[in-house]
Amino acid sequence: MGKLSKAFEKSSNSSASGATRQKPEPAPGKKQTEEKAVRSKVIFPDLDAGYAREFWDSRLQLSTDPKSGYFESFRRLRASIVYPSSGRRPRTLLVTSAAPHEGKGFVCANLGLALSQGMEHHAMMVDCDFRHPTLAGLFGHSNETGLTDYLQDEAELSLLIRKTGQSKLSLLPSGRPPRNPAELLSSSRMARLIDEMAERYPDRIVLFDSPPDVIASETSVLAQNIDGVILVVRYGASRKADVKRFVENVGREKIYGVVFNAFPEDTMESFLNRKMGYGYGYYKYSYGGY
Repeated sequence: MGKLSKAFEKSSNSSASGATRQKPEPAPGKKQTEEKAVRSKVIFPDLDAGYAREFWDSRLQLSTDPKSGYFESFRRLRASIVYPSSGRRPRTLLVTSAAPHEGKGFVCANLGLALSQGMEHHAMMVDCDFRHPTLAGLFGHSNETGLTDYLQDEAELSLLIRKTGQSKLSLLPSGRPPRNPAELLSSSRMARLIDEMAERYPDRIVLFDSPPDVIASETSVLAQNIDGVILVVRYGASRKADVKRFVENVGREKIYGVVFNAFPEDTMESFLNRKMGYGYGYYKYSYGGY
């Protein structure tokens, strides 16, 4: 736990001051390729400055506007996570979907914002979707370095964690797409990282944005090491068979909540009132989706 703990402390105390950052060197003995040398310098904007949110994707602004429907929807989802009916708050959550283009990346980003706006909790987002990463772009960061470098090259974690411009919210981007994403996410090093993130800070909730289950077998493996799953389902697009198969693969007890994306308001309210009771475990918002 020592090295990872120091990394978290460094990232919490360091400033993303817009200086040129050097890409971490691989572990001794590993051959450094010419390509890595070319991309050794990466410049990140200062997202902790007063103008930080100018770097965000404009759609994230809705999540911080109290007058927005997005704001209230994700506050409700936050409340169910922070004050669960079971009495045990999860420290790690997997945000995923059964198929591509359901909007999971946007949900993860908004949920991270909602959690960090609470008075007692910090949040961290980890982009595990090596095939189609979105979190870094949503917050105006480069995806040049990240989780890939930690898992594959044993880079120092504190140099990879980014600040977002939102107090109490940090981000570990996915980094460059690796050749073996399934092996990296299923590795013992990834499992240790999840454990460390869960145990290090009692006030931190870590969100893992993972690839859709239908195209990535490692999502089911990741789910077994994480407290719960937030499943994103897009109205009119998600196939019932895909959703059912995913739930069966990870286990119903792992499904912490379902977020309905692009669900018509009147149809959604009717469904919740008739079938589920008022929104218990189900949350709605309308967005084009990634």
